[in-house]
Amino acid sequence: MNTGHSSFILELLNTARWIKFIGNRNVDSLCDAEAYIEKIMNNPAAQYWVVQLKDYHTCAGVITFIQRDYLDNPDIGFAFLPQYSGNGYAYEAASAVIKHYQNKTPQSVLAITLPANTSSIKLLEKLGLTWQRELVVEEELLYVYELSKVVSSK
Repeated sequence: MNTGHSSFILELLNTARWIKFIGNRNVDSLCDAEAYIEKIMNNPAAQYWVVQLKDYHTCAGVITFIQRDYLDNPDIGFAFLPQYSGNGYAYEAASAVIKHYQNKTPQSVLAITLPANTSSIKLLEKLGLTWQRELVVEEELLYVYELSKVVSSK
């Protein structure tokens, strides 16, 4: 992600699903979007990847990998523009990030979601993550999912 993605980030962060399931980030202009991107880029605990279509010009969504203060392991997340949801892009991109991560570390991958976010829950389960527990963060109930590290028998 870079500041060249400002218009895409402005659009994504203002979709109804982002606001409902992730939260309003008060990104209301291109200047706000650039500041948001700079903040992300300067956060060593966060990694963001912009998912682009094969034409490499069309941004469809983001995959995130964030070490949160209240979780033991990093958490994977995803958000896509409505017109690109349901096409398998999130599954393909998230699978690649999980595979890359699991090849580098023995830690499991976590994910958090609101209980009402059924489409994210379905994708997490398709990715192989299983429900672990409920967690309350800032008075909000979250579900924690986990994909344990696969240990090779070789």
